[in-house]
Amino acid sequence: MKTQIIKKLKAISRPKKYPDDTDYTSISLEDIPRLATSFKVDSRKIEIIALEEGMVPERYARNMKTFSPEDQASLLKSQVSIVGLGGLGGTVCEILARTGIGTLNLIDGDRFEASNLNRQFLSTRETMGKYKTEAAVKRIKEINASITVRRHDEYLDDKNSDALIRRSDVIVDCLDNIKTRFILENASKKSGSPLVSAAVAGLSGHITTIFPEDPGLKLIYGPPDDLKSKGAEASLGCLPSAVSVLAAVETAEVVKIILNRGSLLRNKLLIIDLLDNITEILDLLP
Repeated sequence: MKTQIIKKLKAISRPKKYPDDTDYTSISLEDIPRLATSFKVDSRKIEIIALEEGMVPERYARNMKTFSPEDQASLLKSQVSIVGLGGLGGTVCEILARTGIGTLNLIDGDRFEASNLNRQFLSTRETMGKYKTEAAVKRIKEINASITVRRHDEYLDDKNSDALIRRSDVIVDCLDNIKTRFILENASKKSGSPLVSAAVAGLSGHITTIFPEDPGLKLIYGPPDDLKSKGAEASLGCLPSAVSVLAAVETAEVVKIILNRGSLLRNKLLIIDLLDNITEILDLLP
């Protein structure tokens, strides 16, 4: 079947030019689902085959130059778990769907309320009272129907965490409380998956990347036993500009982990303060 798919892809492909006037071979947005239906496979498989043959689905054309077709195929083959679908998580979903992460595993038991409207891009007047996962699935499919979405309408805890995040290439911490953040870190270490963790408070926030063998969150918060459940966001609120910046950095870390390139915030803490335009990277290890 793969040989037949490649033959058909070559027949429907068209020459195009990137903005820098270099050539590439394009597969149109409309042709992908038609071909998937014809061969009774999902669209993601068609896109991966096209990329592996050097043909670029048009939705990813502006990813190219930074990514190669092989890079894009690797992203489509990956699974990322997003825990918490509020301000950070909703924005992370949006960016990763547009980037072309193949499987998004969404975890949150919360529903939208009016106070979410200031910063949570998935929240609208129409989504009030609905599960955040429901809005996330709808938005992701509107952006990129080729993506596989797994939806879990439940809060992560120490009983379900291992099952919820299994088989993840990367896990993204978009939670709003510290105790659950430590539960997620423990589960990610047991699963062997890297964790990208961010927190937002007012116009500031921080982000770090934790591999299973790293000390991790205790270098930021101290031992988990005596911590309050809520951090500074409870007293300072969360503003959409800070949420958007921190979510963008989280997604950049995810892509770098999957593609094994660039410098990670591993054992480091990036601090961003938009009020005074301050960014600083702290080494967490001596």
